[in-house]
Amino acid sequence: MADELVHYDVVGGTATITLDSPHNRNALSAQLRRELSESLDKAQADDAVRVIVLTHTGPVFCAGMDLKEARGAGAGDQGVNEFPKILEQLWTSPKPVVAKLAGPARAGGIGMVAATDIAVAVHEATFAFSEVRIGVVPAVISLTVLPRLNARAAHELFLTGDTFDAKRAVEIGLLNSSVSAEELDGEVARYVKALALGGPKALAATKDLLSKPRPATPVEGFEAMNKLSAGFFASEEGQEGITAFAQKRKPNWVPEV
Repeated sequence: MADELVHYDVVGGTATITLDSPHNRNALSAQLRRELSESLDKAQADDAVRVIVLTHTGPVFCAGMDLKEARGAGAGDQGVNEFPKILEQLWTSPKPVVAKLAGPARAGGIGMVAATDIAVAVHEATFAFSEVRIGVVPAVISLTVLPRLNARAAHELFLTGDTFDAKRAVEIGLLNSSVSAEELDGEVARYVKALALGGPKALAATKDLLSKPRPATPVEGFEAMNKLSAGFFASEEGQEGITAFAQKRKPNWVPEV
């Protein structure tokens, strides 16, 4: 549709969700939030989809909440109230999510980047937690950002609102890599290909494992982790993977490209 702000496309097991509201720097307006959430639901419900790529049109990945819509609204009517659902959809997606940035991200846009599993940006991309500079708090996004960032960097960047580049974003844990504009497509394709080799159920369980609190000591976790591991070794997916390895072929879940 010509008036949609989020496009959805599936090719070869990869669902690409594209923010397309360049007139306001892909700000998180009510329409964009709704369409983005619907696209994430669609991708997660489609068995043919193995990996999700979140990207954008225009020079900016996402500028954060739509401040025009926020102006004059009471606390109960702020668009940010709908944002936790989107971050949760990204963070808990059973299918790996890759963020592809050809430009800057700010505030809530960084929250989405942090909620994905893999994030790649061009060298020229910049980032800033600009909330404090307009008198608000990076509260909701802290729940996805803080697990990624080292503590010293988080204190500095949340409190100052200073802009930082892609190189530093990699150093502090926000991005997996930064590349030239010419290399962006290839770098994302490399991650997508690697992720699609994993068993769908194994990937979902591994994502869940990564998000859970660690036991105080390894000994306290061995019983539960052994049960999980043994169950997957004996599962239909695990047995297919083991058989495929022995037969020197691809498992049946690897998409045909």
